[in-house]
Amino acid sequence: MRLKNIDLSRPLLRGGIAKSVCSAITSGLLAWCIAVPAQAAETDYIDWQASYTGEAAANVSGGKQRGSAYAGQLFVGAGINLDKAAGWNDTRIHVAFTNRHGQNLAQNYIGNSTSVQEIYGGQNSRLARFTIETSFFDGQLQVEAGRTVANISFLGSELCQYFQTNSACGNPTFVFRTSNFTWWPVSSWGGHAKFWFNDKVYLHAGVYEENTAHQPDGDHGFDWGIADSTGVVVPVTLGYKTSWKNDDYPRRYEVGGWYDGADYADPSRDAEGNLAAISGEDYATQNGRSGVFARFEQTVLRPDLNSRRRLTLFGAVLTGIEGELTQDYYLKAGFVKHGTFAGRDTDTVGFVVTRQDYSDAALEDQALLRQINGGLGVPAGYQLMMELSYGMQFGDNIRVQPNIHYIVNPDQFNERGRVEDLDNAWVAGLRFDVDLAGLVFIFD
Repeated sequence: MRLKNIDLSRPLLRGGIAKSVCSAITSGLLAWCIAVPAQAAETDYIDWQASYTGEAAANVSGGKQRGSAYAGQLFVGAGINLDKAAGWNDTRIHVAFTNRHGQNLAQNYIGNSTSVQEIYGGQNSRLARFTIETSFFDGQLQVEAGRTVANISFLGSELCQYFQTNSACGNPTFVFRTSNFTWWPVSSWGGHAKFWFNDKVYLHAGVYEENTAHQPDGDHGFDWGIADSTGVVVPVTLGYKTSWKNDDYPRRYEVGGWYDGADYADPSRDAEGNLAAISGEDYATQNGRSGVFARFEQTVLRPDLNSRRRLTLFGAVLTGIEGELTQDYYLKAGFVKHGTFAGRDTDTVGFVVTRQDYSDAALEDQALLRQINGGLGVPAGYQLMMELSYGMQFGDNIRVQPNIHYIVNPDQFNERGRVEDLDNAWVAGLRFDVDLAGLVFIFD
């Protein structure tokens, strides 16, 4: 397959050359954001973006051992308005680079597989997004395609900026455990289209290349070949969404699902149908999984309609309907309160709790591995994760959020042969977000 003389069956760049190119472009874009804000403002067709998010966490009790870890992401990007730049109506180019760095507390100290630092994953400097977006029928149909990921367009939420846990944010972790749903910043070929029936109701669908081969930390985002892909993921959503423009109590309700037509490993059986933990053979390669979801976000309380101080409730349920899965279902519920003390209208208090319930096949496999290694019993059938956070806004561009987490039954998917359960864990965290582009324009 070829696209504009690019052979998509072969990598474009490899190894140190590509990594150096990606790092150089990331640094160059950041420098450009800092050096030319006035010029960008004058042209009025480039929306420069630069931000930094840091997430620190310490395991203070329970889990595997006490310890701490820090993970961060530098984001640099731009949105180019081609209507103003070249006369292409309602068309934009999106480009984004990330540098993710740091360590994962869950892997190193808690011992479970669901992180309390949602910014961790896809380490390295990467091209995370390079797409073209346009609209038709006076904006009723919106289309975007290129190098991208599914989770920035589906099952995401603006409320995730108020939390640090990866069990709920940036997306419900279930969809990544039961499909090859692609995630930021590991880009691959993909696209999506959203059709608005009116100003509140929409149908949203996408197609994304499975990108497992690009997930290792050494990847850089410039390997655009498709030879290593085994299929595509197709998400679909029917939604109802309002905003401050048409609703005093903004809300979102969605139902939908996904089909994963790519390869994955069976949770317990080998290619002959025997238990792989006993046979010692590789776990069988399967193909084809699917799932469904329903979720909501609802503003329920506004003491003063002239203020944005409010209470928002949210929740979600996800379950699989086809394939050999490691989890049966997932539940999420919580709230975000905007406006706390007097004069702190933009501060937030947030709480979220998630429950991941595991499949019989996954638990059987872990129980057998535990017995083989000299342990007894069956691992817990679910993991409960909670987070309470308080966000403090300093001006328009800096936000600091201390948070605390409690994990019931830390899972053992990172160490499937572990011989005993881990104690419930308490984790203290701190997230901070800095809008670097906003600061640059302030001081220009």
